Amino acid sequence: MKKSLLWKLTLAFVLVAFLTALLVGAIARLTNVYGFARFIVDQQRTNMATALSQYYAANGSWDGVADYWLMIQRQASLTNPNVTDLFTGGDRPDKDNDLRREDDRRLVGLADADGVVIVPVDVRYPAGSVLPLRILNNGEPIRVDGSRVGTLLLARQVNVFSAAEQLYLQRTNRALALAVLAALAAAMVVGVVLARTLTRPIDALTHATRQIAAGIYDQQVAVESQDEIGQLAESFNRMSAEVARVQEQRRQMTADIAHDLRTPLTVVSGYIESMRDGVLAPTPERLDLIYAEMDRLQHLVGDLRMLSQADAGELSLNLQTLSPRSLLERVAAVFAHQAVQQKIRLSVDAAETLPQLRLDDARMMQVLDNLVSNAFRYTPAGGEIILSADAAGGKVRLKVADTGTGIPPQELPHIFERFHRVDKSRHSETGESGLGLAIVRALVEAQGGRVWAESAVGGGTVIWMEFPAA
Repeated sequence: MKKSLLWKLTLAFVLVAFLTALLVGAIARLTNVYGFARFIVDQQRTNMATALSQYYAANGSWDGVADYWLMIQRQASLTNPNVTDLFTGGDRPDKDNDLRREDDRRLVGLADADGVVIVPVDVRYPAGSVLPLRILNNGEPIRVDGSRVGTLLLARQVNVFSAAEQLYLQRTNRALALAVLAALAAAMVVGVVLARTLTRPIDALTHATRQIAAGIYDQQVAVESQDEIGQLAESFNRMSAEVARVQEQRRQMTADIAHDLRTPLTVVSGYIESMRDGVLAPTPERLDLIYAEMDRLQHLVGDLRMLSQADAGELSLNLQTLSPRSLLERVAAVFAHQAVQQKIRLSVDAAETLPQLRLDDARMMQVLDNLVSNAFRYTPAGGEIILSADAAGGKVRLKVADTGTGIPPQELPHIFERFHRVDKSRHSETGESGLGLAIVRALVEAQGGRVWAESAVGGGTVIWMEFPAA
């Protein structure tokens, strides 16, 4: 496939060069023949005008000029060599035959001062006929002592070329043919180079995509230009990096799900097996422990199901008009007792006049419950948690800020990913699944909002949520 594209591009370059060279060569040849013919006529005109002026000055009239016409024409040709001598270096095969052929061509004629044809050059106007004024004006005036004594008539075209003139045209045609061949050779070389330059990054992209198809996801190709192919390579690199990241996240998520499921299942199966074998008695405390582990499993499965529904756009929402301040005050009331127990100040800062929001009340309570729970988990005694809201640009922003331990910069971009835990040791201590912030993002985005975090180690954390005003 890659050779096919390479040779197609090369053939395209060569074909364009060939057609261009052929067209230029054809135009140059036609122009050269026409220009050469006009040059011959102009040379004849100049030479014959001088010779005829001398004839009239010597004889005082045009009497007998027709009888001596061929001799005058040959004398003019011998006085000023044919133009082909300039291009053939005087190497004319048969000069006498060339002169006789030039004499027979009748490239010039003669009319007297009254426009009467003496020596015809056009079969439409034989000797003795009177020429129209327009033809006389196109001729070359012949003057003697300042007076116009006649008009040199010019042929409209040259139908026959002499051997020397044909030699000149053949040499120019040969030069044009060599130029066309040289252009084709250059086009072939340049075409191969350019085609290879274009196909090399495509070959690299093809190889990289095959590697991804084989399961090797982290592929990067060299970006060699800033044109469309270079932009494609940059887009591919970003896509490959994202695919590799998502695949790694998926692998880690599978491992985390397996771990989170295995722990309670191991506990439950161990207790049940021991009770079945009579090793342990089914006491209320042990049954409560089994129930707690089963509840933990149900909670984890429920979270995963909610995330899958959000990914598929199937999450059901019961939208209603909510007051931002009222929403935050209800959340603060839920956590008021915990704030007293942990000796943390919990406050609400939101104006009553803020625009209303069109949100799902239950989902937003779940979102804020997750965020405030995290704030309590990482804020030491004596710290502060502030729930606030403001409005700008037709949007309302809700904020949950704490004065806790903060989040390291390298962890901050990943805190909303599934099963991501900033403190890896907390899972075993608290039984947290690492899905809380992933659920927050899914629920916020499902309601048309966006969420982001700002944090500094030792300086606390701020979680922002922005929604369009109702």
